Amino acid sequence: MKKINYKEHPLKIFAHYIAGHKKLFYIDMVCAVIVSAIDLIFPYVSRMSMNELLPKNMFSTFFVVMGIMLQAYLIKAALYYVITVVGHRMGVLVESDMRKDLFNHMQELSFSFYDQNRTGVLLSRITSDLFDITELAHHGPENVLICGLTLIGSLIVMFSINWQLGLVLIIALPICIAFTLVQRVRMKNANMEVKKKTAEIYAAIESSISGIRTAKAFANEEKENEKFEDANAMFRASKVGYYRTMGLFMSGMEFTGSVSQVLIIGVGGMLLMQGNITLVDLITFSLYVSTFVNPIRKLAQFSEMYMQGMAGFSRFLEIMNTQPVVTDREDAEELKEVRGEVEYKKVSFAYSNDVPVLEDIDLHIKPGETLAVVGPSGGGKTTLCQLLPRFYDVCSGSIEIDGRDIRDFTQQSLRRHVGIIQQDVFMFAGTIKDNIRYGKPEATDEEIVEAAVRAEIHKEIMEMPNGYDSYIGERGVMLSGGQKQRLSIARVFLKNPRILVLDEATSALDTVTEQRIQQSLDELSQGRTSIIIAHRLSTVKNADQIAVVENEHIVELGSHHQLMEKNGVYAQLVRAQSLSEE
Repeated sequence: MKKINYKEHPLKIFAHYIAGHKKLFYIDMVCAVIVSAIDLIFPYVSRMSMNELLPKNMFSTFFVVMGIMLQAYLIKAALYYVITVVGHRMGVLVESDMRKDLFNHMQELSFSFYDQNRTGVLLSRITSDLFDITELAHHGPENVLICGLTLIGSLIVMFSINWQLGLVLIIALPICIAFTLVQRVRMKNANMEVKKKTAEIYAAIESSISGIRTAKAFANEEKENEKFEDANAMFRASKVGYYRTMGLFMSGMEFTGSVSQVLIIGVGGMLLMQGNITLVDLITFSLYVSTFVNPIRKLAQFSEMYMQGMAGFSRFLEIMNTQPVVTDREDAEELKEVRGEVEYKKVSFAYSNDVPVLEDIDLHIKPGETLAVVGPSGGGKTTLCQLLPRFYDVCSGSIEIDGRDIRDFTQQSLRRHVGIIQQDVFMFAGTIKDNIRYGKPEATDEEIVEAAVRAEIHKEIMEMPNGYDSYIGERGVMLSGGQKQRLSIARVFLKNPRILVLDEATSALDTVTEQRIQQSLDELSQGRTSIIIAHRLSTVKNADQIAVVENEHIVELGSHHQLMEKNGVYAQLVRAQSLSEE
């Protein structure tokens, strides 16, 4: 399927997805045409039987014709089976394609997008918003074709029977169309509101389940119940509002269809009294009115499905039209060989609220050197490190690796050479082996074990019931904080990058374990460029450089010995921490 331009009209984009399954679509449409033809034939055959076959005593022909019609309806039943199976299969494939494209696109979006959107809302976008697409993709083209052909065909036949009665329907039709268009907009708006409130329900559930331990620790279960009920009440109100709008629409369509039949019988009765129409033609015309009204009712029912599907599709397009803030240049190259020289040149950065986080940062780290970044919380230490792998782009200035601006390289190739152990360790639901292998998907079991040994976690893994195949639960809930931290360190050992970023890498460890892992980290750092964010200043004494970040600036830079002699901010931090540890 060719690349889709999501700026095009929504129906055109929808058609692109259906075009990806042309064979199933054509089977569905051919079956729909035959079904429509069978529906149109029966009233005509009835008229012919009453006008020709029965009055002329052509009974054998009559029963042959009835047998043919019976076979036609058997064929119609079989075709509806095909339409249901093939059509729904096509719908599922279209929904699956959209969900895949949405997930892939969300993988490309920048950190800033996830800073501004709740997980539960995004979960709703990728799941419930697309549930109705299957029905829309299947019934949309099929219903429009069957109903369109039936309406046009029945109108042509009715005009051929009696043009005066045909005009009655033509006059009533615009009223029905006008009513449909007005209510369609109301139903779409109401359905969009339902989708938004559904997303809020997802967000409330995700937040409550993720924080269930905190809620129980503070005995705040009742508070969580109240928060959920607030979201549930808003969803309930939006759903009730939607059904009111839908009820008005359905009742209006039912009234229009019923009135049309009453008008036809009334006007037809007058024409019959005047001798301008025969009883057989009036009966046949009445049958065609039913054939004419049924697709209108079917379209009215389909409109609910259409509104639900298009509301979800609109929210799908909203994300697909969201572009990553951090992108690769058109001429971006693959970063291959890395020596490890890192330089920050006049770097400034601010998040979307325009509050400065870093200003005029200058740093030069030689290949194989270790830079420690220290300072009070909120000073910009973590942001400084997140700019290196381009989780965010600098607002001004540049960051270079081996003398080249990092924006000259593709993001993927850049991040392959930067190993990060973040302060907030995330574990995937799965086994220990799966989580370590995340650092190098093609790694062998032997490499995984070696990485675990170097991260000082192998012995504890082997003491678990299933060893490396032990399940660790959602977000690694079955592990201690120290174990999760060491597994994340094992990932980086396995990745074996040229540049290391350690963001409070040992913050969750006890002193003894921290010392053992520090030896492993020192070994890993040999010959590699390392940037260490540290809270415990005792762990960065041997760093080649120590940068003190405070109030968006680097206020001090030098070795531990130089900064202690300077007796500035760093020396005060060291003395304050020494006192707190006594």
